[in-house]
Amino acid sequence: QVQLAESGGGLVQTGGFLRLDCTASVSDFSTLVMHWYRQFPGKQRDLVASITSGGNTFVANSVKGRFTISRENAKNTVYLQMNSLKPEDTAVYFCKAVERGIWEYWGQGTQVTVSS
Repeated sequence: QVQLAESGGGLVQTGGFLRLDCTASVSDFSTLVMHWYRQFPGKQRDLVASITSGGNTFVANSVKGRFTISRENAKNTVYLQMNSLKPEDTAVYFCKAVERGIWEYWGQGTQVTVSS
């Protein structure tokens, strides 16, 4: 069982930045594939970024060049650095861990609001 705790959301002005942290309570964090999703009101969750156990990354086109995903295995933490934020980035952001390609675990979500 993997428990995830997100932090770092909040209110920021257009053009500002935030960093989201997701910390996992697990002993083998380095083996997990980690993802960040976001969910707009009334919509399904969309993949924002992913990072493999080996450090390979994927970033969605909608945020490419502005968002960066990284991980720090010694701290059991994955980060989402969000720069040049826009009002359309306003959403609830969720962290997801995938264990052995089979089991999926979600965090509780953190609200990001970008004011215009």
